[in-house]
Amino acid sequence: MAKIKVKQVRSAINRAQNQKRTLEALGLRRIGHVVEHDDTANILGMVNKVKHLVSIVEA
Repeated sequence: MAKIKVKQVRSAINRAQNQKRTLEALGLRRIGHVVEHDDTANILGMVNKVKHLVSIVEA
């Protein structure tokens, strides 16, 4: 299975609660934090929901 690295690049302050929970579910805690996930439909859907707050790098 392919891996992707997700990096938080913008703050979750003044964002909707569902976006904050999505960042938390991805394991992101602060700006600059990077996590690695499998390239599954669930993860890609969560990343798409907060695409304005994160950047994606294919590992």
